[in-house]
Amino acid sequence: MIPTVFTFHKEPRLTLVGAGPGDPELITVKAINALKEADVVLYDALVSPEILRLIPNGIPAFSVGKRAGEHSHTQDEINQLIVEFAFLYGHVIRLKGGDPFVFGRGSEEIEFAESHGIATRVIPGITSALAVPASLKIPVTARGASESFWVVTGTTKAGKISGDIELAAQSTATVVILMGLHKVDEIMASFCRHGKHDMPVAVIQNGTLQTQRSVIATVETVTEQVKVNKIEAPAVIVIGEVVRYAETLRHIMTKVKSA
Repeated sequence: MIPTVFTFHKEPRLTLVGAGPGDPELITVKAINALKEADVVLYDALVSPEILRLIPNGIPAFSVGKRAGEHSHTQDEINQLIVEFAFLYGHVIRLKGGDPFVFGRGSEEIEFAESHGIATRVIPGITSALAVPASLKIPVTARGASESFWVVTGTTKAGKISGDIELAAQSTATVVILMGLHKVDEIMASFCRHGKHDMPVAVIQNGTLQTQRSVIATVETVTEQVKVNKIEAPAVIVIGEVVRYAETLRHIMTKVKSA
């Protein structure tokens, strides 16, 4: 329970900060400046150690790590901590991987904080939905290949495959799926039902990091390639004709090097 009476000297406030897709050089200047103003930091599991070292010495920082299937704190517990720490410390920086508003539950945290009279603001981050495909030179849109793109969560709050994937499979758009690796077989089955067996697919693990690994295959073959290559979460799935750009560029570079 959150106490109804607090004694504090600093104004309680919350800043949601997007840390970017993983590569510490992809955090924004505004985010770095916000960390310098922190009185306390609550950070997620996907925030890199290099970014955590940007937190000023002496500022308390607490992991509320959330990976797929491995939550050290529930969302309700995180909401409670934000409010308690805001009244205890003052300025809470909630440091989240990617962008706080792209499957980051940022709106839930803001709503809870503001319901307790805490001022809030948001500093966007570069989302993995765009940065990770770009790391393989895959554009999410390209003239003649894709006029739009979907960003879909692979798994709903209830742990089931998102119904939007079935809708996305019927479009000609690029489809970027986050948090969907453990349901890759179900996802690809949706695309097969709509005749897209030969559609190219990229699955990218640890996107933008030094440990990045990936496979490029088709809707029909990618599940097996993920298993054979032991691709693990966190991973981003990209489905669409734009994936051919990665393969085309790879072949071009191979020819150049062998010339």
